[in-house]
Parts: sequence; C-alpha cells; structure tokens
Amino acid sequence: MRLTSWGRNLHADMTAYRPERLAKLCEAVRITEPGGTIAYGDGRNYGDLSLRDGGTAIMTGRLERFLAFDETAGTIAVEPGVTFSDLQAYALARGFMPPVTPGTGFVTLGGGVASDVHGKNHDRDGSLGNHIDWLDIVLADGNCIRTSRDEHPDLFAATIGGCGLTGIIAAIGLRLRRHRANAVETREFRVRDLEHFFQLMTEHRNSSTYTVGWIDALQRGAHLGRGIFQTGEPIDAPNIKPRERTHSVPFTFPDITLNRFSVALFNEVYYRRVPTGGRSRIVDYDAFHHPLDAVENWNRFYGRGGFYQFQCVLPDETALLGVKTLLEKVSGARAASFLGVLKTFGGEGLGYLSFPRPGVTLSLDIPARAETLALMQSLEATTLEHGGRLYLAKDAMMSADGFARMYPRLDAFRAVLDKYDPGEKFASEMARRLKIRTAT
Repeated sequence: MRLTSWGRNLHADMTAYRPERLAKLCEAVRITEPGGTIAYGDGRNYGDLSLRDGGTAIMTGRLERFLAFDETAGTIAVEPGVTFSDLQAYALARGFMPPVTPGTGFVTLGGGVASDVHGKNHDRDGSLGNHIDWLDIVLADGNCIRTSRDEHPDLFAATIGGCGLTGIIAAIGLRLRRHRANAVETREFRVRDLEHFFQLMTEHRNSSTYTVGWIDALQRGAHLGRGIFQTGEPIDAPNIKPRERTHSVPFTFPDITLNRFSVALFNEVYYRRVPTGGRSRIVDYDAFHHPLDAVENWNRFYGRGGFYQFQCVLPDETALLGVKTLLEKVSGARAASFLGVLKTFGGEGLGYLSFPRPGVTLSLDIPARAETLALMQSLEATTLEHGGRLYLAKDAMMSADGFARMYPRLDAFRAVLDKYDPGEKFASEMARRLKIRTAT
C-alpha cells in the first residue's frame, strides 16, 4: 500500500502487516523481508519518520487495548495503538488525567513514545518519557522483552524518542495524574510584539499548569512576534458540554488558496478575536488541548503540494534573538503560515534522541513551494547558530550534519542499535536521510 505523511508531500510504497495480538506482532517482525521495517500508527507524523519506500510497515491501529488499570497507584498499561483521545476519555472518566497531552489527540501512544511528545505543561511535568514506567518491545529477532529504568535501561532510553528504530512497542506502562477535570480555565492575552511575548512566558512558565502562544508569523518590523498568549488550569466543570467534531475539509484546496493575503486576513481575524484587555473563559478539555482536531482533514488546506512543519527549541539564553531571526526569515520569505506556536520547555528529555531541553520552542507550518527547501535550510542554520535543535517528529528536511550536531547523545543511541539490531532490520526514510545507521 502507499502511505503518506500528514504533510501530504512524502510517500512510500510499503508492504503492510496489521497484527491484532502480540503473537501476530512478533510473527510479523520475524517474517518481514529486507528493505527496512518501521511501525506506523495513525498517520499523524509530518515527515518521513514512519515511512520506508520498498520496506515494511507494521500497522499498530488494531493493537488498541487497555491492558490494566491500577486506581490506587494511578498507573495504566495500554497497547501502542491506543490514541491520546482514547486515553484521555478513559482517564478523565475515572478521576485521572493523561500526564502529557500533545497538540492532537489522534496520535497513538506508541507514536507518542517514539517521539517523546510534549504538551503545554512541559515546564511543570516534562515530556511523555518522564511518566513511563516500562515498555514491552518486540526486537529484531521477534522476541518481546520488558524495558525500564532498571531492566535494559539503555534500550529504554533509546526507545523513548527513538523514532521507532529500536523495535516495535507492544505495550506501555504509564503513570497518570490524579485530578478530576473535564475543562480548562484559560486566560488569553493579546501580545503586541516578541519582547512582550517573552515577558509573558517568563512571568507564567512556573506559575501556570499550561502555557502556550499563537504567533502571527507574517508580521514584520514593530509588530514582529505579535500574537495571543494563553495560560490554563484544569478544573471540573459539571455543566460544560464536550466539543463536537462537526467540521471537515471535504476536498483538497488549490495550491494558490494559502497565500500571504489569505493567511494575513485569517491571522488578523484570529488575533482580534481576543479583546485588547484579554479575556478569561472555561473551555472543554479537548478543545483546549486539541483545537485543530475539530476540523477533520485540515491538512487539505495546503493544497496538492502539501506542507512541511518546522519546529525548533532554542536555549533560554539565545531564544529571544534566535526566534526573532527565525521570524524575520519566515516573514521575509512570505511563507504563509497560519499555524505558529511559541511556548517554553522545562528539563531535558529522558531519551537519547528526545527533543525537549530547557528553552523556548517555535513551530510553524510552511507550504511546500519551489523555494521551501532553501528556506528550511536557512532556518536549520539559524537554529544551529543559536545552539538549538529540530524536532524529529516534525522534520522532513534536516541535514545529516545538522542532526549530528544537534543531538549530543547520538553515539549512545547508535550503540544501542548496534547491540539490539545488528542486522539493521528497523529503518525509515528519516534514518536514511540523517545517516543514523551506516547502511541506511
């Protein structure tokens, strides 16, 4: 079958296996042919992390069971195909919350582990890997073993954020957060410029549970960095109605639809929806964490050419200047991005290839155009100049040299791959592009 990235511009023709039980998952790994094997979840990866042209995809969508729940300990065991929306519904109904919630609920837990996903509470709670107790992993020989901080700790650290290259995750042991909540009490601030943005992020990063900002990436000059900053606290609101997903993009828009004029208009309306003095309101938990999930197939807005996503993290000491330079390059290139997110990170991720580190992260959607490659290369160079790194879960264009310079624990990761997968069964287009293994 042909598999496509969420950005709709990368494709791979792959042989697909769709196991429904652990025994069949192990069997599928044993019988896969040469060419590279990689797990494929709900198809929400923006780049080439879960693609391998001519290789094998292990589809995890039918491995979607809740295996165990310990209410006293607040722990849960799930299969990798369970989505964050599934976990959220299960946990909230029992007086618990997922410890980390990414920007879409359609991501599977297996994919969340492979990318060590983060949410709007990273300053306080870190990324997903901080809350995992153990992982069951099917190795290249088809055998399943348990890993944790005490059992095979090197494999455990390599799998969290490891992009699926250590094996296929069969089960996940996760610690939940005890809190009865179905809504978020949020405050929204109009932000006049980038310095104002950083002032608000600094003020709230240690006092609010959730913080996130939308940034207008088309602004220049005195208005560079204007946007909306949000804080949030989880609450129990008995009268709130869950959001319904009633919107859908029924067809692929023409490539010319998203241009600097249409996006500028959208950004202006979006910016002014928040009053000058800000506002406070209570919103559904799902609506706060997953705003775009209300619009099915929203990636069709970007036309047949699709889009790329750029996301970097810069250390606190260089973040203001670095983000300013990145935004100047994007606005100068007239790259029409209506999805721009700015937020802060807390500590370093547990995994060898975990993306988060203390600092500020910026993410932008950029339509695929003839000039996009040059722009992305320029943004990568700026990220390196300011001591930052790019997010593997969103990337599709990073250079192998840039990757090696951004991830200082790469050698430790490679050593784990050599130990547990010497025949290099697990591989992807991303691994080939970034030269993670010598034969890829």
